[in-house]
Amino acid sequence: MEQHRTRPAQYGPQRSRAPLPSQGRGGGPARPAVAPAAGGATRRPAAVARPRPAGAPAVPPLRRWVRRVRELPNPRLTGLGSGLFCTAVMVVLGFLDDVLFGGPLTVYGVLFLPVCVLTAFWVNRGDVLTAPVVVPIAFAVGLLTVADSGDGLGDRVMGLVTALATEAGWLYGGTLIAGSIAVVRRIRLVRRRNAAARGRPPAR
Repeated sequence: MEQHRTRPAQYGPQRSRAPLPSQGRGGGPARPAVAPAAGGATRRPAAVARPRPAGAPAVPPLRRWVRRVRELPNPRLTGLGSGLFCTAVMVVLGFLDDVLFGGPLTVYGVLFLPVCVLTAFWVNRGDVLTAPVVVPIAFAVGLLTVADSGDGLGDRVMGLVTALATEAGWLYGGTLIAGSIAVVRRIRLVRRRNAAARGRPPAR
């Protein structure tokens, strides 16, 4: 009769064998193992930043400036809201010009240009053509704070007319900037509407 040999039981702690490293396809280097973190969560290895290729073209400064401008707040104002915004800002800038610098009209004219740009960009697409209309009105209203004026109403009117005549270059320049931006935005809006109309199926 055959006697079955029984293997004696091994007492004591058993040695744990280290897991073999996993190999990728083609015998490539093994990926780093994901180590469990405290609390049962798995910790993934930190991503390594890929360096930019040597032949890749650098980002031009104009494109960087455009990206930074797009990151700024982008509110949308109605035609009336853009007029109130532009007028309020020019009145405030006129008071600051009078208090801080003594009211030179050149400083007021320089500050008028960025206000025209913001007004033309922040107005709604449907009301974009109102931008070149409201900016000269806001320029004239804000000019009352820095124009030379006397005691009477006639002196104030004469001071305002004189200031408008001497600073007409800033007025025309700001209006031209706002009008150019408005026309470009209007053309882009019309092109988008035409492209969307072409892509739609014909109405039955």
